[in-house]
Amino acid sequence: MPKINGNEIRPGNVLEHNGGLWAAVKVEHVKPGKGGAFAQVELRNLRNGSKLNERFRSADKVERVRLEQRDMQFLFESDGLLTFMDTETYDQVTLPAEILGDRRPFLQDGMTIQVEFYESEALNATLPQKVTCRIAETEPVVKGQTAANSFKPAVLDNGVRISVPPFVGQDEDIVVNTETMEYAERA
Repeated sequence: MPKINGNEIRPGNVLEHNGGLWAAVKVEHVKPGKGGAFAQVELRNLRNGSKLNERFRSADKVERVRLEQRDMQFLFESDGLLTFMDTETYDQVTLPAEILGDRRPFLQDGMTIQVEFYESEALNATLPQKVTCRIAETEPVVKGQTAANSFKPAVLDNGVRISVPPFVGQDEDIVVNTETMEYAERA
């Protein structure tokens, strides 16, 4: 595995540190008035989700880990565990449902997502950036409501509440950005 200097750590990097695998969440480069510069890094443990704040000086060496990304198909959920299948080898992998956090409702049956592996251990899952959902309920269109930036509340078929433009009606399919959890476009 390649070693990098402490000042080369970027958000999203996966590091081997203190015997565990950590993802860099936030990186802030600090140049104090006295002493050498350092990177203040917020790390999240990929195995148990705990957080850690560390300082890395430019002379510090850390091991950067590359995770293998595989496309897998979502099969089912039981007892808080999500089961995915590799579409090439038909191997099945289970991950805890909380790994998706508040984006969990956007996971649909048969959806293909990216699962990240370290050696043969599944560590993380990422939803596609855009998902198509149906609007379960929303307010009717009000005539004359043409304000440039007006949105109205809507509830999706998965129970998530978002804001949509006034021209979108009930039972319409829309595309939702799963990173920002906002309306993207009509489907």
